[in-house]
Amino acid sequence: MNLEQIDTLKKARRKPLAMAAALLPFNEDGSIAGSAYQACLRETLDAGLIPAVNMDTGYVNLLTSKERLFALRLARGAAGGEPFVGGVFIEKDEGDIVDLYRREIATVIEHDGIPILFQTSRTHGLSASHKVDIYARAVYGFETVYAFELGQMFAPNGEIWDAETMEGIMGIPEIKGAKHSSLDRNLELERLQMRDRVRPEFKVFTGNDLGIDMIEFGSDYLLGLAAFSPQKFAERDQLWEEGDSRYLALSDALQYLGNVAFRRPVPSYKHSCAIFLNLLGKIPSSRTHPRSTQRPAWEVEILRDCARRLELL
Repeated sequence: MNLEQIDTLKKARRKPLAMAAALLPFNEDGSIAGSAYQACLRETLDAGLIPAVNMDTGYVNLLTSKERLFALRLARGAAGGEPFVGGVFIEKDEGDIVDLYRREIATVIEHDGIPILFQTSRTHGLSASHKVDIYARAVYGFETVYAFELGQMFAPNGEIWDAETMEGIMGIPEIKGAKHSSLDRNLELERLQMRDRVRPEFKVFTGNDLGIDMIEFGSDYLLGLAAFSPQKFAERDQLWEEGDSRYLALSDALQYLGNVAFRRPVPSYKHSCAIFLNLLGKIPSSRTHPRSTQRPAWEVEILRDCARRLELL
């Protein structure tokens, strides 16, 4: 895809459907900081973004089933009937894939959430038709479910589907959209072209924290970066919709934060997020899940610079 072709893909300004993958915070003693978590979820909702819980940002791959359920209960309490998204993660569970997905989808719905299906390594290597069949049977009869393409730089159970699989996923009526986390602009642009051709109402949620301007091409978003400051993302989205030139500077400042936080090793962005939110006084400590990778001691200083550039300090 050359630059002239990319230019033709630019979309008219519109306010994207905006979601933030919430960080699960911890107290200094290592326990889950439930009150701070709910406050962050409420802040996200008040900013006009939809929080997504039990996502990669929420350590879903490291939590026990009881901890995931606890996070769902906290989210339901914080949302008070407003929409939120809940991750469906079956990688560590034994049993039939379809049965496991349906059980976890039902659990999210019982807690008033919208399910989004994490991939499982057990589908790696299957044919496109087999994968699509699994998803179709897993979501059959549910009103709204989202899918998730997760690059392996985030988690080993993730997979970027081939075009045949993605087109098949788009054709499943219950699946209303998919988060795309390849960190590859060209591939995401291809997803958008496919969406426009196959099912225009299908949502492509960018997960590219290194390219948050994908909203200019028609992506909506579900970003871990948005959890750092949902208010600033809401402000950016409004400026974009209104055609206000201040959009450029704010988008650049948010992207600077994204480039810092999502540098290699990428999974350590969760520690960056904890440091950032603690710096702003949003959560009680910068501790992460004990099995999550860490940033260096000087991380707080570079994140302080990011916060100042966003006029948060």
